Parts: sequence; C-alpha cells; structure tokens
Amino acid sequence: MNAIQETGKKGENLAEQFLRKKGYQIIERNFYTKQGEIDIIAKEQKEYVFVEVKTRRNTKYGEPIESVNNRKIRHLKKAIRFYLYLHALENCNMRLDVIEIKIENSKIEIHHIKDVEM
Repeated sequence: MNAIQETGKKGENLAEQFLRKKGYQIIERNFYTKQGEIDIIAKEQKEYVFVEVKTRRNTKYGEPIESVNNRKIRHLKKAIRFYLYLHALENCNMRLDVIEIKIENSKIEIHHIKDVEM
C-alpha cells in the first residue's frame, strides 16, 4: 500500500469512527462497482447514507471537498443506484454525504457535509 492509499484508509477509518459516535449504523464499506466505489454505506434512523470520504495531509492541491466534482458525483450516483437495485431499496430514503478529513502533523479536522446535491 502506498502513502496515498494509507492516507485514504486512515481517513475512512476516522470517518467510520466519527459516524458511529454520531449514532450511525455502518452497513458496508468499500462497495465496488464498475461505476465506482462507495466508501461507506450507513444508516441514520430510517435513512440510508452514502458517504464519500476525502482525506488530505495538506491543502497543496486544494481542500478535500474540491475533489468531489460533478464527474465524481455522476459516478457515485450510478454506484448508489446499483447498490439500491441490488438490495431492493429503490424506494428508500437516502442521501449522499461527504466527509472531508485533514490530517496535518498530529492535528485532525473532520467536516461532515450532509445531503450533497445529487
């Protein structure tokens, strides 16, 4: 695993811990499809939450949220639709969230952006 993959994995672990502390039930991690990957699938009460996690060690290339562009959202939407189809959840309440994590030295910042426009 290279440094970028390690940073991403650490970010996903931090995001999962963050969501659990907020009362979310984690359903699945790293759901892969041809269309893309969903980092975390969780449930908050009766709503399914599909979470994209973006982690950075610095902001040299911008804020983590900036990498969730229209193209990325299109791929996520396709992956989400496939997940919903596979699990017969087409009519469920759901949303797409982004968790951005900045890890600089020993300082960790986590921002949870709920209900990203789909």
